[in-house]
Amino acid sequence: MAGLLAGKVAIVTGGGSGVGRAACLLFAAQGARVAAADIDLDAAEQTAQEVARRGGEAIAVACDVADAAAVESLVARTVEAFGRLDVMYNNAGITTRAGQPFLEASDDDLYRLTAVNVAGVIHGCQSAIRQFRRQGGGGAIVITGSVAGLIGFGGVVYGASKGAVTSLVRTLALEVAPEGIRVNAVCPAAMPTRFGGGALLDSPEARAHTARLHPLGRVVEPEECAAAALFLASDLASAITGVNLPVDGGLSAGRPLGAR
Repeated sequence: MAGLLAGKVAIVTGGGSGVGRAACLLFAAQGARVAAADIDLDAAEQTAQEVARRGGEAIAVACDVADAAAVESLVARTVEAFGRLDVMYNNAGITTRAGQPFLEASDDDLYRLTAVNVAGVIHGCQSAIRQFRRQGGGGAIVITGSVAGLIGFGGVVYGASKGAVTSLVRTLALEVAPEGIRVNAVCPAAMPTRFGGGALLDSPEARAHTARLHPLGRVVEPEECAAAALFLASDLASAITGVNLPVDGGLSAGRPLGAR
């Protein structure tokens, strides 16, 4: 099915690589004009150029989502370029070293994770809602959460930051539902991205071990997470809000009988 975002304008944070780049390419292929935002402007520009090479329309914007003013500027730049905003995909996030013990988490780890994974999402949601209201309501917010926000998986501090996102999705969805604004999240497991995996995926043996943790027997690909985000951003999900959608190969469903 083509054209799921035809005529719409989308912002994707963390758009320079991984899920963000995959989402920019997919959203543009489905008809959206896209703002690829990333703290690494060169990476965002590469994404925008690839969108253009494939026949789509995109701009690249430098943005540190931990900076509320930068996110406001991102939304303003997008509206200046494309006239409106329909989809805000708060995808940018960071993690700690895979397997980091809780007592080894430093204040720097705590504050940066909170600044990006929690405050960064809040900044994106606030800026998008302000713009949606200026347009008369409506609009879709999608967030990249994590399976670590649904079950015990991965680092403690990282999981806490993603647990905050899980709660934000539910409570914010209730607050803005009367305005026709939808808020949902995709919650992936380990993925082979610049952001994710770390020691979980740094060798064929580690990747195979991680794959065995998932009932489907493989890790999640960035394009699969982007596809779930597309669904939640599109009108196919017009009656869906307040949902944290696992994209995790069945990991959060539990352990099958006989699993080792």
